[in-house]
Amino acid sequence: MVDRMLGKLATWLRIFGYDTLYIGDFEVDDEDTFLLENFLDRILLTRDKELYERCVKKGRSAVFIDSDSVIEQIREMQGFGINTEIRMERCSVCNTPLRKPTEHEAEEVMKMEGIEENLMERYELWYCEKCRKLYWLGSHYRNMVRFLEGLK
Repeated sequence: MVDRMLGKLATWLRIFGYDTLYIGDFEVDDEDTFLLENFLDRILLTRDKELYERCVKKGRSAVFIDSDSVIEQIREMQGFGINTEIRMERCSVCNTPLRKPTEHEAEEVMKMEGIEENLMERYELWYCEKCRKLYWLGSHYRNMVRFLEGLK
């Protein structure tokens, strides 16, 4: 479970294949109370020192993330054993598990997105049925790999 200050980290954790809930995906009035009292089977990641201290006091599993730089946050996660290999298992937007699209689904998304190239001929595709989004290992993937080289 990830607080609002760590939205980019939540996206990266999903890219690494981790089932990651992000508070920004929930409509709640009091986010801190929601994070303290819900999804107690998950570890809360936070940059909010006060929220972290409240979690510790209440016995809720939490990790305080020190850095405000996403690459440094990922490095901190590596210290906890997080594998930073890009995996096509979860939607980076909504956390839904990805699956192979049907030909109809792929064609529908390509048409909707104005993608003229037939991606099915060049790439292996993954599909989020909730977002109706296609994923493939194209230029965006190569940019992510370059970004992660900063971890070395």
